[in-house]
Amino acid sequence: MRNSVNCKEQAAARAETPAAEESCKTMPMDISFIIVNWNTRDLLRDCLDSIDKTVNALSYEIIVVDNASTDGSVDMLSQKYPRVKTIANSENRGFGAANNQGFAVMKGKYALLINTDAVLTEGAAGKLWSFAEANPRAAIVCGQLLNADGSKQNSVAAFPTLLTLCLNTSLLEYLFPGRYPSKRYDHREPLEVESAIGACMMVRGQALKEVSFFDERYFFFFEETDLAFAMKRAGWSVCQVPDALIYHFQGKSIGHNAKSRIEFYRSRYQFLRKWHGSAYYRAAAAVIFLRLLADALLNAAGVVFTLGLSKNLRRKLAVYTQLIRWHFEGKR
Repeated sequence: MRNSVNCKEQAAARAETPAAEESCKTMPMDISFIIVNWNTRDLLRDCLDSIDKTVNALSYEIIVVDNASTDGSVDMLSQKYPRVKTIANSENRGFGAANNQGFAVMKGKYALLINTDAVLTEGAAGKLWSFAEANPRAAIVCGQLLNADGSKQNSVAAFPTLLTLCLNTSLLEYLFPGRYPSKRYDHREPLEVESAIGACMMVRGQALKEVSFFDERYFFFFEETDLAFAMKRAGWSVCQVPDALIYHFQGKSIGHNAKSRIEFYRSRYQFLRKWHGSAYYRAAAAVIFLRLLADALLNAAGVVFTLGLSKNLRRKLAVYTQLIRWHFEGKR
């Protein structure tokens, strides 16, 4: 793995003195790539290789925070990627806390957070960096996430509100495209959004210092939503650069089982509780539960209608059942 701006090579090429070489080494880096890994060794390798292959005109470091993987990820890093700075946790600390460990030691002007199940395309990181450099109030900048076949994924998200919880998000995106941008529209120019999807996003170091790191009460979901909300309240902006393309093999690093869905609900409740009053929170919680119950009943009807032959419907019903039980247990 190489640093895209190699001080030693530059010094040799220009016959500079050792002092000049040392000065180059101590200059601030453009980007600190921060990757949180948990038992995704092969995905991590592809992600690291994409950084090395596509970032050509910027200085950067890579920090991998491993959340107690048992698949040999840390050994692979030490053997094949010795220049990667590795932080090996003894337990799974979650997405936000692990990224905060990276923030604490980063040397870059910007942190570029990227999931292990994402790979950069040529110039993607440079486009995010160039936009951030030209827009000094942009605290968070994301690109366009792509599926493996090149089709677009949702790369931005609206903050959860009573309106977005009550109505179908797709309907809001259709009726109010300016207010709720999505993958259905072909945005060609950068635009301001509410929140970025955390699979790949650049965060300005100065904004992190002024506002906050991630709130570690979130374990995996809504950390980026919470951070974006805090940044906007402090006067910063969140933007998308549509021509910065990143492949994201969605869900490969987290799965879609009941445990992950429970964590999603827990985090959404945490966000609503943190940023809104008690009456608003109770109303939102009621809407969330009623929608969950309706989805469960519709799914149960599907299972009955298909005589239980659909494995996918049975799996979804099992997840819904566990989610409803979790709500009744009052653990949110």
